[in-house]
Amino acid sequence: MNNMGVNETFDFIQVANSILISLIGVALGVVIILIAIFYIIDVTQTKQAVRRNFPVIGRFRYLFEYMGEFFRNYFFAMDREEMPFNRAQRSWVYRAAKNVSTQLAFGSTRDITAPGTILFGNCPFPTLEVEAANPGEVIVGPYCKYPYKTASFFNISGLSFGAISEPAVRALSNGAAAAGCWLNTGEGGLTSYHLEGGCDIVFQMGTAKYGVRDFEGNLSDQKLEELSAHEQVKMIEIKLSQGAKPGKGGILPGEKVTAEIASIRGIPEGQDSISPNRHPDINNIDQLLRMIDRIRRVTGKPVGIKCVIGDYDWLDDLFSAVNDRGIESAPDFVTIDSGDGGTGAAPMALLDYVGLPVRESLPTAVDTLKRHGLKGRIKVISSGKLITPEEVAWALCAGADFVVSGRGFMFALGCIQALQCDKNTCPTGVTTHNKRLQKGLDPNDKAERVKNYIKTMRKEVGTIAHSCGVKEARNLRRQHCRVVMGNGKSKTLSEVFPETKPLALKIENDMSP
Repeated sequence: MNNMGVNETFDFIQVANSILISLIGVALGVVIILIAIFYIIDVTQTKQAVRRNFPVIGRFRYLFEYMGEFFRNYFFAMDREEMPFNRAQRSWVYRAAKNVSTQLAFGSTRDITAPGTILFGNCPFPTLEVEAANPGEVIVGPYCKYPYKTASFFNISGLSFGAISEPAVRALSNGAAAAGCWLNTGEGGLTSYHLEGGCDIVFQMGTAKYGVRDFEGNLSDQKLEELSAHEQVKMIEIKLSQGAKPGKGGILPGEKVTAEIASIRGIPEGQDSISPNRHPDINNIDQLLRMIDRIRRVTGKPVGIKCVIGDYDWLDDLFSAVNDRGIESAPDFVTIDSGDGGTGAAPMALLDYVGLPVRESLPTAVDTLKRHGLKGRIKVISSGKLITPEEVAWALCAGADFVVSGRGFMFALGCIQALQCDKNTCPTGVTTHNKRLQKGLDPNDKAERVKNYIKTMRKEVGTIAHSCGVKEARNLRRQHCRVVMGNGKSKTLSEVFPETKPLALKIENDMSP
């Protein structure tokens, strides 16, 4: 019996080995056939020289090129080497959003001697915590029927439903409401998802006028009235240009234009949503001011503009026209976007080469306002890669009344900088409408992270302010901030951008604290 059992076991092993060898043989045969097929395809195609000259093997070049993006992200790049945001910046946002400690040990990994580096001049007698104050309210649109009052200096920039997903918008809405900041709709129109949390809303009117246009694509007063009926809508922002693509309108690839998004925007489903590269009905400063007046008159709410600075002369012309007409005619705010701002999709030529960075354009725009005596009348909002406390504090030192961020909040939602925003394949569910991928983004959990990010930002910007000897963030001034120059020495921001005097004596209607 024992011998029989051994023989049966031996026979079973032999059969198993035979099956395994057969399977390996089949697999090798399939591999050989596939290699042969790929070889024939590669040597006969004419579009890719590498594959034609090195059939089969040449395919690995494209695989490695694709995978290199991810290996650099996680294995090879140092903490402060990546673009557009490095690992150190992303890690701070992740920790802030998760409400875990943002403290570090041993010392800074930042090179504080590189030209352009921002530093803050600490005070020998910093503000005690018991002396610290909360930021006061700022009034936007004092001549409007419904002025907007808010104390939040850090808010959510334009993130359209379409560019980002439904659960992402819902998380932002609920998180913004919990933290007491505003949410900008982006140019894709106002949706129930924006309104869900009950937060303050800034409606962005892009060049296609989604949400406020008639069937011909023209601005509709009736749609404006319907918009203004929402109490949550506090301001309207006319987008003249965007940091990542000055001179070009919004781009939403057709694969992201779902039936719902098509209905909201009034465009065909599945087709690319391409906004005009400027407002067809705004050809000059006179028409811009008339458009601002029209929207403000119909809605009763503050109206401002968003733009990327490329030429300062037009700002002088705009503010001169305002003073000629009277300060009531002024835009209630100006959002200065940076030439290195973010987007879901844009041509590389515009991403890399067009528009001035906010480091230059913000202080210069503020100085232009002061020179025309309008800084108190027109509030300044700064945008563009301002996702960490030192960058927000710098913008406040430069003269911004508010700072907004888009990509910072995407990181708070879980974005891993996979660079898939222009596709429908975002692995974290932030910028995709694929329901399977959206399952990874829980709106309730991410709303909490959005709230934490805002609160941590306020706290740490306040920490910088207290170190500089002022009681709250909006008391930061240019003398508190320094910029490392080419010779290795630093100058205060007030030396780099000296304060300007008004062209003539004017009475400023300054509502800020």
